[in-house]
Amino acid sequence: MRDIARHAGVSPMTVSRALREPAAVSEKMRAKVDAAVREFGYLPNRIAGSLSSSRSNVVGLIVPGIRNSLYAGMIQAVSEVLRANGMHLMIANSGHSLEDEEAAVAAFLGQRVCGLVLHNTTHSKRTREMLERSGVPVIETGNLPDDPIDMAVSYSNFEATRAMTLHLARLGHRKIGFVTLPLRDNDRSEERRRGYFAALRELGLPADDSLVLEAAGGFSEGADALVRLVNAHPDLDAGFFAGEVLAVGALFECQRRGWDVPGRIAIASYDDVDLLKHAVPSVTTLRIPRQEIGRRSAELLVQRLQGAPAERVKVDLGFEIVQREST
Repeated sequence: MRDIARHAGVSPMTVSRALREPAAVSEKMRAKVDAAVREFGYLPNRIAGSLSSSRSNVVGLIVPGIRNSLYAGMIQAVSEVLRANGMHLMIANSGHSLEDEEAAVAAFLGQRVCGLVLHNTTHSKRTREMLERSGVPVIETGNLPDDPIDMAVSYSNFEATRAMTLHLARLGHRKIGFVTLPLRDNDRSEERRRGYFAALRELGLPADDSLVLEAAGGFSEGADALVRLVNAHPDLDAGFFAGEVLAVGALFECQRRGWDVPGRIAIASYDDVDLLKHAVPSVTTLRIPRQEIGRRSAELLVQRLQGAPAERVKVDLGFEIVQREST
């Protein structure tokens, strides 16, 4: 680092600050240091730095599945905000398992991460204990829990599902089936189920458990769930799917069987991905601000790390119903 400082004509302290807190030095000074770093191929020893300061400049993020494109926008937004503040992002996959999340949290804390972003809002007892004991800032993003560990930035799965169910009823549908992702260890699915039944109560419609199915999030599972619902309820006139792949699988099955959408059955989904926009017919859905959730989460982490008071925060970024041809 002293060599870099001599080459750039600055002090070693300025080099350290430019590498650890880029926003703390002028753009001109940062450019001089960056040029010297590139020329010498200097790699800062992050492990040594974390040992002296007790924390690294790395944030850990844990999502249920890396292959799921839903998380891409959120991850990108988190990464951009962190990078602009001289920090980096590491990602782990919990696989919808509280045990795997626990292992990932333990690994990240062992690497001295300076903050954590967790999609889950339900955690194992040991995970909560580790997080509370660590003192590391934590953001939960999958739901708005009543009792967040630290900070939560999300939307209400309960209110979103309730709103879409009421929307389908306003369009004239009375026999509405709901297909949710598995409920085990998943408070998001539980909240969506609660929202669906809350809407039925408001509408004065019977709360029939046989109208709710659990399904893994694949095309074939969406198709199978729709057929099971129609077989059990021949008068079914709408299917609401808590996942875009499930909804498109159901739409494909309708086309295969010659069932008109929305004439014979209406289809609604979660998340406004491009696939739903370009399907024929285009699919009505709930637009969830996942990119904004990522951006706001990272900003709160940075503020906390820069000295903002440690207080519990819940930020509700809401949702939007996008009405399209399928309903």
